[in-house]
Amino acid sequence: MSTKDKQNTEQIKDDKSQSSEKEIVDKEDNGSANESEDTSEANGESDAQSVIEELTSKLTEANDKYIRLAAEFDNYRRRTAKERLDLISTAGEDVIKGFLPILDDCERALEVLKKSEASEAAIEGTELIFNKIMTFLKGRGVSVIDALGQELDTDYHEAVAKFPVDDKEKKNRIIDVVQQGYKLNEKVIRFSKVVVGV
Repeated sequence: MSTKDKQNTEQIKDDKSQSSEKEIVDKEDNGSANESEDTSEANGESDAQSVIEELTSKLTEANDKYIRLAAEFDNYRRRTAKERLDLISTAGEDVIKGFLPILDDCERALEVLKKSEASEAAIEGTELIFNKIMTFLKGRGVSVIDALGQELDTDYHEAVAKFPVDDKEKKNRIIDVVQQGYKLNEKVIRFSKVVVGV
């Protein structure tokens, strides 16, 4: 074999060894690439899972806030509606309380007129005024607290005196009303001042 042939043979061997080395390096690169692809896929899946969990927790928190806000608004709406109804039902309480002394004066005037020798016209006129005022007040929700002959009820009556009585049925009962009491839509605006038998 000539030197040239030897060189060619060695060149072919070198090329083969280089190509086999290159194949080994390529296989190693492909293996590491596949591993990195697997790792990146696993990382991508875990990142997606963490994003989903984070979004789910945010959604749950937002939903909880919405439910609480809706409940608070409902409570506020009910409270303000109740306050409005209470305000409407007792709106004229101060004005009505101002009328009560006038009613007392009308009652006293009627009693005096009936006991005196006053004319029928004066008595009728005073009764007419008293009845008109009472009709007006009843239309606004005012009612008289029944007291005479009733047992003392501190929710409606205020005892100003005790008086001894012989009749057992009158004991612990109201025998006289000093000042008439009134309610406005079931709310006491003035207690009845009464005398109780003992």
